[in-house]
Amino acid sequence: MKILIATGIYPPHTSGPAQYAEKMYELWSEMGNKVWVKTYTIENNLPTGIRHIYYFLKILPKVISSDAVFALDTFSTGFPAVLASKIFGKKSIIRTGGDFLWEGYVERTGDMVLLKEFYSTSTKKFSVKEKIIFSLIKWTLNNVSVLIFSTEWQRDIFLNPYKLDIKKTRILENHFERLDLQRELNDNNHKIKNFIAGTRPLKWKNIDFLRNIFKDNDLVSRGGVIDLATAPHKQFLEKMSKAYAVILVSLGDISPHMIIDALSLNKPFIVTKENGIMNRIGEYALTVDPKNENDIKEKILWLLDENNYRNQVEKIKNFSFSHTWKDMAVEYINIFKE
Repeated sequence: MKILIATGIYPPHTSGPAQYAEKMYELWSEMGNKVWVKTYTIENNLPTGIRHIYYFLKILPKVISSDAVFALDTFSTGFPAVLASKIFGKKSIIRTGGDFLWEGYVERTGDMVLLKEFYSTSTKKFSVKEKIIFSLIKWTLNNVSVLIFSTEWQRDIFLNPYKLDIKKTRILENHFERLDLQRELNDNNHKIKNFIAGTRPLKWKNIDFLRNIFKDNDLVSRGGVIDLATAPHKQFLEKMSKAYAVILVSLGDISPHMIIDALSLNKPFIVTKENGIMNRIGEYALTVDPKNENDIKEKILWLLDENNYRNQVEKIKNFSFSHTWKDMAVEYINIFKE
């Protein structure tokens, strides 16, 4: 099978879609498929619209040669990929990832609206540009051959505003697998009780809110430290494996890779309750209201207690669900062949 992967970001740049694209490229190639990757380069410096036209023209030769076109977002690559696929009669598949429109809206306005409330509260406040993007995403999601979500949570959010045909959708969960790294899980090794929180500097990630919470005297006196540094994924995992804990308090994280990685490393974590994987992590998670400072502070203090920390580590060791990258690669190929 000949497959084109359309992604806005690819290693050495780091993000969930970048990791996803790289893994699928490697595994599909190993399975004997011919795989191409087309990612953004100079498109990142072009204005919206122009970048989409440029990318559309760039991918055309590979779309024509492909049996299936696999896009890793709904707009930046999803729109031109689906348009090109429709023109040339190719099967198109989108894996939704995040919510481009919501992320951009929060960044533009500073309105810290939760993802689950966005389409019911904010559409009347859209700029002209956002109205156009909404219309183009709606067209894209209704013209793609198969629309894949990683969680039912996101699908439920999208169904009504985008008028989706649920029969064209699939749920294919994100990867969950243990990582074989040297881990320092004995809390006596943690002279510094650092909470890994490195992520993209976007408003919906709620970083400033979290940074201010860690200035609280109670947290400082108990040794709590926030670590906002980012790194390439492999180095980030190594750092996470040696850290005290992981914390993520974003306004909506559909299938947060950082939390999945924490579980894979038996690392205690605090996570926003606004996420799409509670069906998998609920028993092991310390969840917080991302807008409630006291809630976040109390959960951090709870985890700074040595007994609580030790018990949380032991609990996470019992997490047994597995969904490997290889599992996912096979599942996608089966969808491509439908």
